[in-house]
Amino acid sequence: MTNDTPVTDFQVWPGEAYPLGSTYDGAGTNFALFSDVADKVELCLISEAGEETRIPLEEVDAHIWHCYLPGIMPGQRYAYRVHGPYDPANGHRCDPSKLLVDPYAKAFDGEFDGHRSLFSYDIDDPARRNEEDSLGHTMTSVVINPFFDWAGDRLPRHAYNETVIYEAHVKGMTMNHPEIPENLRGTYAGLAHPAIIDYLKDLGVTAIELMPVHQFLQDDRLRDIGLRNYWGYNTFGFLAPHQDYAASTKPGGAVSEFKAMVRAFHDADIEVILDVVYNHTAEGNHMGPTICFRGIDNAAYYRLVEGDRQHYMDYTGTGNSLNVRHPHTLQLIMDSLRYWVTEMHVDGFRFDLASTLAREFHDVDRLSAFFDLVQQDPVVSQAKLIAEPWDVGEGGYQVGNFPPQWTEWNGKYRDTIRDFWRGEPATLGEFASRITGSSDLYANNGRRPTASINFITAHDGFTLNDLVSYNHKHNMANGEDNNDGESHNRSWNCGAEGWTDDERILGLRARQRRNFLTTLLLSQGTPMISHGDEMGRTQRGNNNVYCQDNQLSWVDWTQLTTNSELHDFTRFLINLRAEHPVFRRRRFLRGGPLGAESDDRDIAWLTHEGRVMTPEDWDFDFGKSLAVFLNGAGIAEPDERGHRIVDDSFLLCINAHYEELDFQVPGADYAADWEVIIDTSELTGRPDKPREVAAGDTLRVPARCTFVLQERH
Repeated sequence: MTNDTPVTDFQVWPGEAYPLGSTYDGAGTNFALFSDVADKVELCLISEAGEETRIPLEEVDAHIWHCYLPGIMPGQRYAYRVHGPYDPANGHRCDPSKLLVDPYAKAFDGEFDGHRSLFSYDIDDPARRNEEDSLGHTMTSVVINPFFDWAGDRLPRHAYNETVIYEAHVKGMTMNHPEIPENLRGTYAGLAHPAIIDYLKDLGVTAIELMPVHQFLQDDRLRDIGLRNYWGYNTFGFLAPHQDYAASTKPGGAVSEFKAMVRAFHDADIEVILDVVYNHTAEGNHMGPTICFRGIDNAAYYRLVEGDRQHYMDYTGTGNSLNVRHPHTLQLIMDSLRYWVTEMHVDGFRFDLASTLAREFHDVDRLSAFFDLVQQDPVVSQAKLIAEPWDVGEGGYQVGNFPPQWTEWNGKYRDTIRDFWRGEPATLGEFASRITGSSDLYANNGRRPTASINFITAHDGFTLNDLVSYNHKHNMANGEDNNDGESHNRSWNCGAEGWTDDERILGLRARQRRNFLTTLLLSQGTPMISHGDEMGRTQRGNNNVYCQDNQLSWVDWTQLTTNSELHDFTRFLINLRAEHPVFRRRRFLRGGPLGAESDDRDIAWLTHEGRVMTPEDWDFDFGKSLAVFLNGAGIAEPDERGHRIVDDSFLLCINAHYEELDFQVPGADYAADWEVIIDTSELTGRPDKPREVAAGDTLRVPARCTFVLQERH
């Protein structure tokens, strides 16, 4: 039921143009919406029965349409109808037949059901206009109660060099956990359950990075083939937690539940980082639905093709790109970031396809308006800022090209470490650069090694288990073929594709997993672990489970028992890193020779014969072994109180060759006595009995194995 006449039984006050969105103050609610192109805007209040009451917004200040409604309380559903030009050729797509959600809504209700009325064209004849009303087929925005008892919540504020990130999915982490009540599985409340928080705390991680939790919609294409958007990189509600992840079913209940989750993590001294998608929206290309931005002010919110404004610039591969050159779009992004920090208490953000946000015209510019605003913002600039330095534009991989306060997912680290351990030639020099913080990428603009977010695996691609078990992707469940030729994942199956009962192959795979984890957690930089890798999670060779909202993608917690040695080894590595600052330096290593008069040098690179590496050694086409001496007495930077840091020294003997090698332990100038504390050829990753080594001894390191020796005092 729709009421198209002006409201007479509501008090309508002028209200304020700021803040945008709906703002409840305890007595009523202020509504404010930006549209430069609109001729008329109607606020639509939606009852529980789905009936609509339209309220014309008479007040307009600087293109902000606004009013205040006394008595409108939290839980009220609402939307907008925007009247204005429908002229796609010139970039305008106003359509008052479409009920539009609020870009600034902090909660949503209902769902988009894919009905033809959501589209402004006839899906059977796209040349024809479709003015069918979308009421009843679209989500609605919800007024929330902003008040919450944070109970003295304090942000952990871990320094980057003390940070270990655990990338996770709200639903995937909790759906199969036996200790979480069934009604809480797949939810924020489930993730905040002590079973999860205690597990992460015991593992030693300091930050959980959540895959997208901004409100997103389900793709019609996936729905038609019986699949769902699992990852959530299809957002549109940049200030709202995704409602399907809430155990609470009341409108707006996701907000307080999300806040309670953050508070619980902070109580455990664990930071919460959000994976955010500001590069595009869920409306897609010119054939997508009209649910929000498109119908409010298409030309302001989206980048349109110059000379062909009915089409969208697409740097994201999703059909559209947000127009970060427009001040109101930039304001939306900044208001969203600030809201999640100040009101939701999150600790940082990982920006999906961050290069898109820096495209001023066509090129990525680290002096772009977006980066300028972040730099100047007293709130956002203090959060952890992590870029995925990639988009699908020309020269899209922009690693090392972000401003000084930013860190980056280091895809070159991932590729180099994978190639090194699978036996690819000519990777030794780059391997050394990557495990010491990638100074070639980050030092040129004053950044530190912690600017490198090091990872072997992430949500996109193989799990760690599958990285050593498959040469090819196996994505038939996605409706794809598997004929991808040579692996694009830089993976190696160790001798058999997928499942095998060959003990030799299984042992090699386990050793490779331990090699990868040892390399990751003892590298300079900021390490990130993908959820479940520490217990051997598998996706059965599927390298892209974006549409697999099922057992294939959810963490199987029974693996914690099956692969208990791998879990225990991961925990040991994280604790070793935490206890020894030599593995988590704040500044780049200086290098140089060591000797009796130069014991302040912090690192030495040695061949397996025990001599210092020469240029010829680095240039050797198939160098697959080296020793790394980390001098605990050579740490130049002080601790947080200005005191000198002195640590134990360590020797890493790394053999990625397919045959065992004898490593000559260096002389007493390095250390007199050592103890082997890591042996990745062992099931536990550690020697089965104490093993002491003296300076000058010979140490036989098995094929594809890492030994870590700690100085004995």
